[in-house]
Amino acid sequence: MKKTLFFTTLLACLVIATVAFANEPEGAHHAVFTAENVKNYGLRMVNFVIFAFLLYKFGGAKIKDFFVGRRDGIKKDLDDLQSRQAAAEKKLKEVESGIANMAKEKEAILAQAREQGEAIKTAIIEKARKDADALTEQAKRTASNEAQAAIDRIRGEMADLVVAAAEKVVAEKLSAADHDKLVDEYLTKVVLN
Repeated sequence: MKKTLFFTTLLACLVIATVAFANEPEGAHHAVFTAENVKNYGLRMVNFVIFAFLLYKFGGAKIKDFFVGRRDGIKKDLDDLQSRQAAAEKKLKEVESGIANMAKEKEAILAQAREQGEAIKTAIIEKARKDADALTEQAKRTASNEAQAAIDRIRGEMADLVVAAAEKVVAEKLSAADHDKLVDEYLTKVVLN
């Protein structure tokens, strides 16, 4: 049906165009429909019909395939362009959301870095306090030990001085006879015990 309509329309257009553009010599006012004109016109129409038939017979399928293939190619290209456009719009939205999220991610990273920095700072301060406490304790122990050693040394010196002073006092007040008597008493006590 479509082919018949197409060829009928094409034939009608050609007939109208042929009549409209018929070449008439200048100054001659002949009737358009003379026998010679109708014969010439008829031969042209037969020639055109034969040409159209041969064109359809030998090239119709290829011409049809060309136009149908071209139409399908254009449709496929349009579909492909639409799918690529949709993919590009989706990618654009992803990039835009990524850019919007980038500020949030930046703030999250900075907050995490601050938290880690505070934790490290707290750990360093705590370690410094512990080290200071340990050094203070060690200094106290060292000072206590040195003070005890000084006290012991002073006691020893004092004891030596007391013994020396006592020996001097005893030596001055004790006579040789008292000395011998004291030694004898001491030896007697030692022997008896």
